Amino acid sequence: MPLTLLWLPIVLSAVIVFIASSVIHMVLGYHKNDLLPVPKEDEVMAALRPFNLPPGDYALPKPASMKDMGSAAFIEKVKRGPVVLMNVGTPGPPTMNKQLVNWFIYILVITFFAAYVGSRAVARPDYLSVFRFVGTTAFMGYAMALPQFSIWYRRNWGTTLLSMFEGLLYACLTAGTFGWLWPR
Repeated sequence: MPLTLLWLPIVLSAVIVFIASSVIHMVLGYHKNDLLPVPKEDEVMAALRPFNLPPGDYALPKPASMKDMGSAAFIEKVKRGPVVLMNVGTPGPPTMNKQLVNWFIYILVITFFAAYVGSRAVARPDYLSVFRFVGTTAFMGYAMALPQFSIWYRRNWGTTLLSMFEGLLYACLTAGTFGWLWPR
């Protein structure tokens, strides 16, 4: 099936997922504890400010090489702590515009790939066949890479599992929309 015939479910499911994610994050509010506050936040911020860290991802301590990870000096730094993985953003007034646009584009990309796999895999265009292929592909796009952050970057597993559950919801919304609007 040509992807051009799937433009309506691609766009509509992306809009539905975008709205659902907005409700989850703004109304339900269960992500408010994903990140913990740093004790003495003002003092920590004041201590870091003179370093003028550019936006990016940082690690403390950070070994220079794999060999350095085994050195007595590095091991002592890790023992003394703190061990920190942090993301530094751009200073300025808080705005979500760029993130929301990027989020919608991301949703469209996942939906496009789910449509592609569905268009190639669905032999019988019935609701359940469409739901199965599109939903599985969308779930993989939304959720299956998230455990890497808990495995390698020590992200809280509760946060990861909650986000994976949201990925399942988004995948079901995507699959349901495709099952409903799939050309027969």
